[in-house]
Amino acid sequence: MKNGIEIMNVEQTFNGKKVLNGINVKIEKGEIFGLLGPSGAGKTTLIKILTGQLKQTEGKAEILGKDARKLTGEDYKKIGIMMDNFGLYERLSCFDNLKLFAKIYEITDDEISGILKEVGLLEAKKALAMNLSKGMRNRLQLARVLMLKPNILFLDEPTSGLDPATVDAIHGLIENERQKGTTIFLTTHNMAEAEKLCDNVALLNEGKIVEYGNPKELCRKYNHQKKIKLHLYDGQNIELEHDKSVAKILNRYFEQGLVETIHSTEPDLELVFMELTGRKLDK
Repeated sequence: MKNGIEIMNVEQTFNGKKVLNGINVKIEKGEIFGLLGPSGAGKTTLIKILTGQLKQTEGKAEILGKDARKLTGEDYKKIGIMMDNFGLYERLSCFDNLKLFAKIYEITDDEISGILKEVGLLEAKKALAMNLSKGMRNRLQLARVLMLKPNILFLDEPTSGLDPATVDAIHGLIENERQKGTTIFLTTHNMAEAEKLCDNVALLNEGKIVEYGNPKELCRKYNHQKKIKLHLYDGQNIELEHDKSVAKILNRYFEQGLVETIHSTEPDLELVFMELTGRKLDK
């Protein structure tokens, strides 16, 4: 677990209100873990505890094999943190924004150019941060943490409000980090993003984890309808039971070339969350 994360019965109280309640999660090295929940659920508070910015009221959080409350400067060189409140220097160029941090970590100009190329900003290296689009700003923030070559990476809503092409580009960068063995802690409201990227997710509501597991397995777990839905070329919609009793019927439809689309009825993570909490993830 040296490059993983372990959270053991963590609780956090502010002014008598418990905002995290009995959080238990183990994240293995090289795993992409997603923490999903609406605003105010406690996601950012948990990240602050794991990165040593905040000391929990109860419980223990370990990162890089040590207590998160005892992280040192050397430890922080192995941790990348991308959060909305970690801003850019608006009057500096893309290159100079990175160079400020590069000096601290003894990163060369060539390495800065390399990471700008990796995130697709090399041609914009002289552009001022104030003139960047939201997607370019997100990629510059991501470049700032990736150039540290972190063992553990925290990404807080990295694709919020971005166009599909930019989202795909950032997903590619995240996948590249996974392939390098980086442990990634992701918060997101984008359920398709979580299902695509995450090995495991935790659904957080009012400070408690209400469900945990692999995204696809969770969706199958809450598939109460267990139906197969066919849309035929003639416009008909057919609904069948999801069991072996309909095998011959399905075979006949396909043999006759009648099926335009076929879907099973398992819910997405949004619907799973709504079933468990009665609320949407983006509220």
